[in-house]
Amino acid sequence: MNGRIEMMGCLIDNLSMEETLQRIEAFIRSGLPHQHAAVNADKLRKASKDPELRRVINECALINVDGVPVVWASRLLGKPLKERVAGIDLFEFLVERAAERGWRVFFLGAQEEIVQAVKALYEKRFPRLQVAGYRNGYWRPEEEASVVRLIADSRPDLLFVAISSPKKEQFLGRYQAEMRVPFAMGVGGSFDIAVGKVKRAPMWMRQCGLEWFFRFLQEPRRMFKRYFIDGTYFFWLLLKELLGE
Repeated sequence: MNGRIEMMGCLIDNLSMEETLQRIEAFIRSGLPHQHAAVNADKLRKASKDPELRRVINECALINVDGVPVVWASRLLGKPLKERVAGIDLFEFLVERAAERGWRVFFLGAQEEIVQAVKALYEKRFPRLQVAGYRNGYWRPEEEASVVRLIADSRPDLLFVAISSPKKEQFLGRYQAEMRVPFAMGVGGSFDIAVGKVKRAPMWMRQCGLEWFFRFLQEPRRMFKRYFIDGTYFFWLLLKELLGE
C-alpha cells in the first residue's frame, strides 16, 4: 500500500491524523471489513518475537504509530513518520464523527461497569450517537462464538475493542471477516481514560514524549518491567536496524 514504511519487521502507514480519518471514512463507505492496528515500541518488541502477531499486524488495512519513541526511531532510520496518531485521540475523533455522520458504534472490552459508563458518557456527550451494542471484555473460550454473533448481528460501522494485546489483534484477525465491521480497532486503555479511572498525561508531557513516564508514575510496579526491562529490547532492535543487521 502506498505510503507504508517498514520498521523492525512491521509495516506502518505514514499518515497524519486527518489522513487517517479520511481513510477510515472511505472504509466505512465501502461497507467491507477492515482492521486497524496501532504499533508502539512494546508492540514492535512483541511482534519481533511473535511471527503470528507480526502477520496479523501487517495484514491490517490501516496501521498507525502510537508511540513517540517509534516516531523518533523512524527519523533515525531515515524514513520519518508524519506524526503519532494516538489511539485515544483517534477513538475520540471517531466517536464524534460517528455521531455527526450516523455511523453505528459497538463498544467491546473492559469491565462491565466501565463499558456501561463509556456508553452512557458518549450518549450524553453526543445525543445523536447510535450505539449498536456493547459488551465487557471477559468471556470464556466457549463463549467466543456468541460474542462474534452479537457483534455481527448488531451491524456496527465501528467496533472499538478495549482488551489486552495481543488478544485483541488475534480476536480481530480471526473474526473480522465473519463480523464484517467496516472498521474495527483496538483502543487499549481508552475506556478507562474516558471515564476517569485512569488519568492521561498532561499535554506538555505528551508533546515531550513523556507520556510513558506519567504511566509509570501511576503504576510503577506494573510498568517497571515494560518500560525499563522490556523497553531496552526495542532499542536493541533499533540499533540492529541502524547497523543493517
